Parts: sequence; structure tokens; C-alpha cells
Amino acid sequence: MNDTGFSVKDPARLGAAYRDDRPRPSRMQDETTIKVGESTTLFSLQRIFDPRAYPSGGAGMAGTASDVARFLDTLRQGGGPVLSAPSVQAMMIDQVGAQAQTQGQAGASVTAGRCWTIRPWPAPRNPGHLAMGRRLRSQLVCRPQARLTLVALTNTAFEGMSGAFTREIRDAAYPAP
Repeated sequence: MNDTGFSVKDPARLGAAYRDDRPRPSRMQDETTIKVGESTTLFSLQRIFDPRAYPSGGAGMAGTASDVARFLDTLRQGGGPVLSAPSVQAMMIDQVGAQAQTQGQAGASVTAGRCWTIRPWPAPRNPGHLAMGRRLRSQLVCRPQARLTLVALTNTAFEGMSGAFTREIRDAAYPAP
């Protein structure tokens, strides 16, 4: 991963950040608060320029699609030189149980492994995939059984992580028979 990290120096290399809004997404300002249900998330767009900021992979990492796809493909194939096979397997096992199953859509079975959410795809698709939805700009999916790695970089919170876009990408990449 040659072009991925937790801070960047050149603002011109970043896409503009947007938030869900009606009738269309609106551009975020430096400090933007988004309320979803009873939760509130504060986005600080300048955070990515601070090399001392907490290195959060889900909310503070920037990278290219090719870097991220290369990393996910390495995990999908068992870890290679990055992680041991037992570490990758531990990432794919439910670590928190039923309390996480209330996240996502009503009735959806979503659990959490190490670094991932684990979501079974609706029948009749193959069971299970690993997903990492970063708060802004991406949906990352790794499906070892289907030999599928998918990286979709977007620029809209929260649609790019958990909205209709993610379901449409899933359905296009792995349609039901």
C-alpha cells in the first residue's frame, strides 16, 4: 500500500466531502454534525491533515482504490505477508454475538468480527461476507468463499457506507440467481 495512510499533505488529492441531504447531498463544511436517529456524528474534515490524529481506519484513513483492493485481496486469500492465516480467520468469526445484530436494517443479522462487520447476504446468494464501511467515501467487501473483493470509494456520509448505494453495489457485483 504505497499511497494509503492516516494523514495526507496535499488537499488537492482529496475529493470533496458530502453528507446525506434532501433533495440531494450537500457539501460538508470543516466541522459538520450529522444526526442519524438518536446518534450524532461530528466530522472534522481537517483531521486528515493532522499526522498526530488518532489512526482510525474507519474514520481517519485515506487511500487509493488500488491500494485498498490489494490489501483486501491479500486478506481474502488468507493474509499472505500481511497477517497470519489464523489472524485472518479470527477476523471472520463473530466476536460479539447477538448484541451487534440490532445494527443495520431491521431484521438484518449483522455481527462483528475483529475489524469487520460480518453480514450474511440474503438467500440465495452464498453465505456471509466481510464488510468495512468507513464513515465517508467507501464500502469495502471481502468474500473469500465467492473469491470476490470489492472496493467502492464514494464521498457521501452515510450513504456511501450504509445506504441504498451499498445494496445496489452488492446486487450488481453478486446478483441473486
